[in-house]
Amino acid sequence: MNEVDPLLTETPPNGMAAVAEPTPVGGVPVIPGRRRRWPRRFGFAVLALLALSTAYYGVTLYQVRSTAGSDQTRPVDAIVVMGAAQYDGRPSPQLAARLDHALELWSSGVAPMMVVTGGKQPGDRFTEAEASANYLIARGVPADAILKETEGHSSYASLDGAASLLRQHGLFSVLLVTDPFHSLRSRLIAEELGLVAYVSPTRTSPVRGGAQTKKELEEAAGIAVGRVIGFKRLLSITG
Repeated sequence: MNEVDPLLTETPPNGMAAVAEPTPVGGVPVIPGRRRRWPRRFGFAVLALLALSTAYYGVTLYQVRSTAGSDQTRPVDAIVVMGAAQYDGRPSPQLAARLDHALELWSSGVAPMMVVTGGKQPGDRFTEAEASANYLIARGVPADAILKETEGHSSYASLDGAASLLRQHGLFSVLLVTDPFHSLRSRLIAEELGLVAYVSPTRTSPVRGGAQTKKELEEAAGIAVGRVIGFKRLLSITG
Protein backbone atom coordinates (compact mmCIF):
# COMPACT_ATOMS: atom_id res chain seq x y z
CA MET A 1 0.00 0.00 0.00
CA ASN A 2 1.10 3.53 -0.65
CA GLU A 3 1.85 5.62 2.37
CA VAL A 4 -0.22 8.77 2.85
CA ASP A 5 1.72 11.95 3.27
CA PRO A 6 0.96 13.13 6.84
CA LEU A 7 1.11 16.77 5.67
CA LEU A 8 -2.00 16.17 3.60
CA THR A 9 -4.00 14.66 6.47
CA GLU A 10 -2.81 16.74 9.37
CA THR A 11 -5.59 18.63 11.12
CA PRO A 12 -4.85 22.32 11.77
CA PRO A 13 -4.15 23.20 15.41
CA ASN A 14 -7.48 25.01 15.80
CA GLY A 15 -9.39 21.95 14.74
CA MET A 16 -10.77 23.57 11.57
CA ALA A 17 -10.46 21.90 8.21
CA ALA A 18 -7.76 23.37 6.01
CA VAL A 19 -8.95 25.97 3.49
CA ALA A 20 -7.38 26.00 0.08
CA GLU A 21 -5.50 29.16 -0.80
CA PRO A 22 -7.14 31.28 -3.54
CA THR A 23 -5.75 30.59 -6.95
CA PRO A 24 -3.48 33.46 -8.05
CA VAL A 25 -4.53 35.42 -11.15
CA GLY A 26 -1.59 36.88 -12.99
CA GLY A 27 0.56 36.16 -9.98
CA VAL A 28 -1.66 38.26 -7.64
CA PRO A 29 -3.74 36.39 -5.05
CA VAL A 30 -7.51 36.86 -5.46
CA ILE A 31 -9.15 38.02 -2.26
CA PRO A 32 -12.66 36.55 -1.94
CA GLY A 33 -15.41 39.19 -2.26
CA ARG A 34 -13.22 41.92 -3.73
CA ARG A 35 -14.64 41.58 -7.21
CA ARG A 36 -18.18 41.78 -5.86
CA ARG A 37 -17.51 45.05 -3.97
CA TRP A 38 -16.58 47.11 -7.05
CA PRO A 39 -19.99 46.92 -8.78
CA ARG A 40 -21.65 47.82 -5.50
CA ARG A 41 -19.39 50.83 -4.96
CA PHE A 42 -19.92 51.96 -8.54
CA GLY A 43 -23.68 51.69 -8.08
CA PHE A 44 -23.54 53.76 -4.89
CA ALA A 45 -21.44 56.39 -6.68
CA VAL A 46 -23.95 56.61 -9.54
CA LEU A 47 -26.87 56.92 -7.12
CA ALA A 48 -25.05 59.62 -5.15
CA LEU A 49 -24.31 61.56 -8.34
CA LEU A 50 -27.95 61.31 -9.45
CA ALA A 51 -29.12 62.50 -6.03
CA LEU A 52 -26.75 65.48 -6.07
CA SER A 53 -27.71 66.39 -9.64
CA THR A 54 -31.41 66.22 -8.80
CA ALA A 55 -30.91 68.37 -5.72
CA TYR A 56 -28.84 70.89 -7.71
CA TYR A 57 -31.51 71.09 -10.41
CA GLY A 58 -34.22 71.47 -7.77
CA VAL A 59 -32.42 74.37 -6.11
CA THR A 60 -31.87 76.03 -9.51
CA LEU A 61 -35.55 75.66 -10.41
CA TYR A 62 -36.48 77.23 -7.07
CA GLN A 63 -34.16 80.17 -7.86
CA VAL A 64 -35.69 80.59 -11.32
CA ARG A 65 -39.15 80.86 -9.78
CA SER A 66 -37.98 83.03 -6.89
CA THR A 67 -36.32 85.51 -9.23
CA ALA A 68 -39.40 85.44 -11.46
CA GLY A 69 -41.47 86.69 -8.54
CA SER A 70 -39.02 89.39 -7.48
CA ASP A 71 -38.59 93.01 -8.54
CA GLN A 72 -35.19 94.64 -7.98
CA THR A 73 -36.10 98.05 -9.37
CA ARG A 74 -33.60 100.75 -8.32
CA PRO A 75 -31.74 103.65 -9.95
CA VAL A 76 -29.35 102.34 -12.63
CA ASP A 77 -27.43 103.62 -15.64
CA ALA A 78 -29.78 102.01 -18.17
CA ILE A 79 -32.84 99.82 -18.63
CA VAL A 80 -32.17 96.85 -20.93
CA VAL A 81 -35.14 95.29 -22.70
CA MET A 82 -34.58 91.72 -23.87
CA GLY A 83 -35.81 91.13 -27.40
CA ALA A 84 -38.60 88.83 -28.57
CA ALA A 85 -40.48 88.25 -31.81
CA GLN A 86 -41.66 91.12 -33.97
CA TYR A 87 -43.91 91.05 -37.01
CA ASP A 88 -42.86 93.44 -39.79
CA GLY A 89 -41.98 96.15 -37.28
CA ARG A 90 -44.80 95.43 -34.85
CA PRO A 91 -43.75 93.92 -31.50
CA SER A 92 -45.34 90.59 -30.65
CA PRO A 93 -47.58 90.54 -27.54
CA GLN A 94 -44.65 89.09 -25.58
CA LEU A 95 -42.27 91.85 -26.67
CA ALA A 96 -44.94 94.55 -26.20
CA ALA A 97 -45.44 93.40 -22.59
CA ARG A 98 -41.73 93.86 -21.96
CA LEU A 99 -41.67 97.27 -23.64
CA ASP A 100 -44.73 98.53 -21.75
CA HIS A 101 -43.08 97.61 -18.46
CA ALA A 102 -39.80 99.22 -19.51
CA LEU A 103 -41.71 102.37 -20.45
CA GLU A 104 -43.24 102.54 -16.98
CA LEU A 105 -39.81 102.16 -15.39
CA TRP A 106 -38.27 104.83 -17.62
CA SER A 107 -41.16 107.21 -16.91
CA SER A 108 -40.54 106.77 -13.18
CA GLY A 109 -36.98 108.03 -13.62
CA VAL A 110 -34.98 104.95 -12.62
CA ALA A 111 -32.60 105.39 -15.58
CA PRO A 112 -31.78 108.04 -18.19
CA MET A 113 -31.07 105.52 -20.97
CA MET A 114 -32.75 102.49 -22.50
CA VAL A 115 -31.18 99.65 -24.48
CA VAL A 116 -33.29 97.53 -26.83
CA THR A 117 -31.92 94.26 -28.16
CA GLY A 118 -32.38 91.62 -30.82
CA GLY A 119 -31.55 90.97 -34.45
CA LYS A 120 -33.84 89.75 -37.22
CA GLN A 121 -34.77 86.47 -38.83
CA PRO A 122 -34.12 85.77 -42.53
CA GLY A 123 -36.66 87.66 -44.62
CA ASP A 124 -37.51 90.21 -41.92
CA ARG A 125 -37.41 93.91 -42.75
CA PHE A 126 -36.91 95.01 -39.14
CA THR A 127 -34.78 93.83 -36.26
CA GLU A 128 -36.34 93.24 -32.87
CA ALA A 129 -34.35 96.21 -31.58
CA GLU A 130 -35.67 98.50 -34.32
CA ALA A 131 -39.27 97.44 -33.70
CA SER A 132 -38.76 98.03 -29.97
CA ALA A 133 -37.15 101.45 -30.45
CA ASN A 134 -39.96 102.62 -32.76
CA TYR A 135 -42.55 101.41 -30.25
CA LEU A 136 -40.91 103.37 -27.42
CA ILE A 137 -40.35 106.52 -29.49
CA ALA A 138 -44.03 106.52 -30.49
CA ARG A 139 -44.84 106.57 -26.76
CA GLY A 140 -42.64 109.48 -25.83
CA VAL A 141 -39.12 108.16 -25.26
CA PRO A 142 -36.57 110.42 -27.01
CA ALA A 143 -34.63 108.66 -29.75
CA ASP A 144 -31.33 109.87 -28.29
CA ALA A 145 -32.17 108.06 -25.02
CA ILE A 146 -32.29 104.68 -26.77
CA LEU A 147 -29.33 102.46 -27.69
CA LYS A 148 -29.99 99.63 -30.17
CA GLU A 149 -28.26 96.26 -30.20
CA THR A 150 -29.33 94.84 -33.55
CA GLU A 151 -27.24 91.70 -34.08
CA GLY A 152 -28.07 89.28 -31.27
CA HIS A 153 -29.88 86.01 -31.96
CA SER A 154 -29.62 84.67 -28.42
CA SER A 155 -29.82 86.09 -24.93
CA TYR A 156 -26.05 85.84 -24.54
CA ALA A 157 -25.28 87.51 -27.89
CA SER A 158 -27.79 90.30 -27.25
CA LEU A 159 -26.44 91.04 -23.79
CA ASP A 160 -22.86 90.84 -25.04
CA GLY A 161 -23.65 93.45 -27.67
CA ALA A 162 -25.57 95.57 -25.16
CA ALA A 163 -22.65 95.43 -22.73
CA SER A 164 -20.30 96.71 -25.44
CA LEU A 165 -22.64 99.61 -26.24
CA LEU A 166 -23.00 100.50 -22.57
CA ARG A 167 -19.25 100.47 -21.95
CA GLN A 168 -18.77 102.85 -24.86
CA HIS A 169 -21.01 105.32 -23.01
CA GLY A 170 -19.47 104.70 -19.60
CA LEU A 171 -22.56 102.84 -18.34
CA PHE A 172 -22.32 99.69 -16.24
CA SER A 173 -25.39 99.15 -14.03
CA VAL A 174 -28.58 97.88 -15.67
CA LEU A 175 -32.14 96.93 -14.89
CA LEU A 176 -33.14 94.00 -17.10
CA VAL A 177 -36.71 93.76 -18.36
CA THR A 178 -37.90 90.41 -19.69
CA ASP A 179 -40.39 87.66 -18.92
CA PRO A 180 -40.36 86.33 -15.34
CA PHE A 181 -39.07 82.87 -16.30
CA HIS A 182 -36.18 84.46 -18.25
CA SER A 183 -35.05 86.85 -15.53
CA LEU A 184 -32.50 84.77 -13.64
CA ARG A 185 -30.60 83.61 -16.72
CA SER A 186 -30.54 87.14 -18.14
CA ARG A 187 -29.10 88.50 -14.89
CA LEU A 188 -26.46 85.77 -14.61
CA ILE A 189 -25.34 86.32 -18.21
CA ALA A 190 -25.16 90.08 -17.69
CA GLU A 191 -23.05 89.55 -14.59
CA GLU A 192 -20.76 87.16 -16.46
CA LEU A 193 -20.28 89.95 -19.01
CA GLY A 194 -19.18 92.39 -16.30
CA LEU A 195 -22.39 94.36 -15.79
CA VAL A 196 -23.97 95.19 -12.45
CA ALA A 197 -27.38 93.72 -13.13
CA TYR A 198 -30.81 93.72 -11.53
CA VAL A 199 -34.14 92.44 -12.85
CA SER A 200 -37.67 93.80 -13.10
CA PRO A 201 -39.85 91.21 -14.89
CA THR A 202 -42.98 92.22 -16.74
CA ARG A 203 -46.24 91.08 -15.11
CA THR A 204 -48.32 91.13 -18.30
CA SER A 205 -46.52 88.45 -20.34
CA PRO A 206 -48.83 86.23 -22.40
CA VAL A 207 -46.66 83.23 -21.47
CA ARG A 208 -48.63 81.67 -18.62
CA GLY A 209 -49.83 78.38 -17.20
CA GLY A 210 -48.33 75.23 -18.70
CA ALA A 211 -46.23 77.21 -21.19
CA GLN A 212 -44.68 79.16 -18.34
CA THR A 213 -43.94 75.99 -16.36
CA LYS A 214 -42.27 74.43 -19.40
CA LYS A 215 -40.12 77.53 -19.84
CA GLU A 216 -39.14 77.49 -16.16
CA LEU A 217 -38.03 73.85 -16.41
CA GLU A 218 -35.98 74.61 -19.53
CA GLU A 219 -34.43 77.69 -17.95
CA ALA A 220 -33.44 75.75 -14.84
CA ALA A 221 -31.69 73.13 -16.97
CA GLY A 222 -29.78 75.75 -18.96
CA ILE A 223 -28.78 77.69 -15.87
CA ALA A 224 -27.66 74.55 -14.04
CA VAL A 225 -25.25 73.75 -16.88
CA GLY A 226 -24.26 77.37 -17.56
CA ARG A 227 -23.19 77.92 -13.98
CA VAL A 228 -20.77 75.01 -14.25
CA ILE A 229 -19.23 75.60 -17.68
CA GLY A 230 -20.05 79.28 -18.28
CA PHE A 231 -22.87 80.71 -20.38
CA LYS A 232 -20.62 81.61 -23.31
CA ARG A 233 -19.40 78.03 -23.57
CA LEU A 234 -22.96 76.76 -23.19
CA LEU A 235 -23.97 78.89 -26.18
CA SER A 236 -21.12 77.43 -28.25
CA ILE A 237 -22.36 73.91 -27.45
CA THR A 238 -26.09 74.48 -27.93
CA GLY A 239 -25.83 77.01 -30.74
